[in-house]
Amino acid sequence: MANKEKIALIKKIVARELLDSRGNPTLEVEIQANQDQARAMVPSGASTGKYEALELRDKQQPFFGKGVTKAVCNVNTTIQKLLLNKNVCDQTALDTLMITRDGTSNKSVLGANAMLGVSLASARLSAKVNQLPLYQYIKQLASVSSINLPMPYANVINGGSHAEGKPAIQEFMIVPTGARSFREATQIVCEVYQTLKGVLKRKYGSRTVMVGDEGGFAPHIAEIYEVMAVLEEALQESGHKKKVQYALDAAASEFYQQHNNMYRLEREMTPDQLIDFYAQLVKDYPIISLEDPFDQDDFASFTRLREVLNKQQKAKLQIVADDLTVTNTIRIKRAVDENAANCLLLKVNQIGTLTEAIAAAKLALRSKWKVMVSHRSGETEDPFIADLAVGLGCGQIKLGAPCRGERIVKYNQLLRIEEQLGKQARFG
Repeated sequence: MANKEKIALIKKIVARELLDSRGNPTLEVEIQANQDQARAMVPSGASTGKYEALELRDKQQPFFGKGVTKAVCNVNTTIQKLLLNKNVCDQTALDTLMITRDGTSNKSVLGANAMLGVSLASARLSAKVNQLPLYQYIKQLASVSSINLPMPYANVINGGSHAEGKPAIQEFMIVPTGARSFREATQIVCEVYQTLKGVLKRKYGSRTVMVGDEGGFAPHIAEIYEVMAVLEEALQESGHKKKVQYALDAAASEFYQQHNNMYRLEREMTPDQLIDFYAQLVKDYPIISLEDPFDQDDFASFTRLREVLNKQQKAKLQIVADDLTVTNTIRIKRAVDENAANCLLLKVNQIGTLTEAIAAAKLALRSKWKVMVSHRSGETEDPFIADLAVGLGCGQIKLGAPCRGERIVKYNQLLRIEEQLGKQARFG
């Protein structure tokens, strides 16, 4: 707990069905303890890994089966009875009670979304009771020695399942590695984004600047190298060419063909051909991070890619595990043992409680991996992950493009935190 002498007994837990950024239902949970209260909202993914904890959906009308009234009911009945009169400041105990009551490996009884809403709301309320900013509470909870403002990874061109499949790679991100503060990083991201809009309109017409789920443009350009050329042009025109590098999220499970063990990127490729494609791509462009380059079960190709990159003297290239590890310590241990990656993508809703997400981050860091906190395609106006990234001190966060309120709210929260920290603010 953040401060052991603080005790605030839970008096009420209420969940309600609200909407995420795609107009699909999600949960908001509100917790009351003593005279204080706090609430949190639950994000949802589009390209979800099959090993993620279960997001409990109604699977019947209305909302085309995507309603979460069952999860809401679980919070308002089972979970409320379980946690009533428990100390909201004991995060580990609360999360453990829910995990034990659920009793499954994938949260299929209570629902990971139901549990996560309660877990995040209790953390926010505990921070309030302890008179701490949320990021400071998380720092204490995770026993982190220092806090950092994270480097933003901004998804400026959307593909894959975020933009009807073209290009096949799901996210083309810019990373303002030349920035000296989060404010400067945000400025660079915004200026490149606005310049990119102009480049796309000039080259392909106004329809190409419609945005995908995460705020990036969705130009439906099939060729990966053509997308990269457009990004290069935008960097040059914006004047930030020397301050920005690239990151890609292939989300390869979305274009993996299990029936013939092939990947359909721009054409059908064997795993070895796809390795060669990535190896050439990172030679041709300043790409510093590559996420989910292969299917969520294809550990062997992840490992072979790392071997090839080592031979290319690209050993420091960040290979990020998302669907491969799903913020799950069992999957992370396997990936570490097989040398499949060197960075964990941390998504709280993949596992279902804040305690488990922190445990996953700490395991990754002990294993000499990096950690990148991440949003989801179905986001909310809750900026929780901004505080989480700062509190963990991990130095990296995926935020989406500087567009759409549910993305902007995270940028703005990080700008506030940087201002609060003042001269103590460390960046990246």
